[in-house]
Amino acid sequence: MSRRGWEGWDAYAPFYDWENARTFGRRDVAFWRRIVRRERGPALELGCGTGRLLLPLARGDRFVVGIDRSAPMLARTRARLTRRRLPEAPGVVRGDIRRLPFGDASFGTVIAPYGMLQSLTSDAALRQALAESARVLRPGGLLGVDLVPDLATWPSYRRRVSLRGRRGAGGTVTLVESVRQDRRRGLTMFDEEFTERRRDGIRRGRFTLTFRTLPMKAVLARLARAGFAIDAVLGDYRGGPWDVRAEVWVVLCRKGPPIA
Repeated sequence: MSRRGWEGWDAYAPFYDWENARTFGRRDVAFWRRIVRRERGPALELGCGTGRLLLPLARGDRFVVGIDRSAPMLARTRARLTRRRLPEAPGVVRGDIRRLPFGDASFGTVIAPYGMLQSLTSDAALRQALAESARVLRPGGLLGVDLVPDLATWPSYRRRVSLRGRRGAGGTVTLVESVRQDRRRGLTMFDEEFTERRRDGIRRGRFTLTFRTLPMKAVLARLARAGFAIDAVLGDYRGGPWDVRAEVWVVLCRKGPPIA
């Protein structure tokens, strides 16, 4: 049973885009493009995965770098880049967001979209990632954090068919999913079983994805301790106000002196 948030993503890579297109899609793309465009200097995306957001960001006038721990996820990003032939291709780096392989003050913007920081399942890991984000940001640089609040209230169930649909010419994919909660630790675990049936055979992927959800008050406190001053707390991608029932939790904050 995985309790480390980075586990599972390698096995998820062949199915991520298929599932995402049917669930979350592109609803956050315009928001993050606006954020990156209005800030100065290069931008860094933490957990860029298959390039779902990274490639649209790279179409602006800012140089964008994506980092991810999963080699299979990044292989899909690089394949997309090869197909698209963007005039200003983003940088793609394999690495750990707790130990960023970039120099101090390298970026004007760092973003952690779509619940990325919720894959850090301990306070120590979150503290390291926030400290590294502060280190690579220029003074006054922006950190954008996007959280998925409904993970903590997800109902528990076993082996439910969550998604089924076509993929490619003559192929179908079925997702059978189980959900478990460790409410004491704030962990939500998704046991995923994908089955893809194609003309040339059957491919299966079985893995667990683990996420940690903190109350907003705790998130803001950890950002403050890492040296960030809050610019805005939003409840949607249109700039609406936050409350505990908001569909998303977005925090925009700027690098300042850390709290002793």
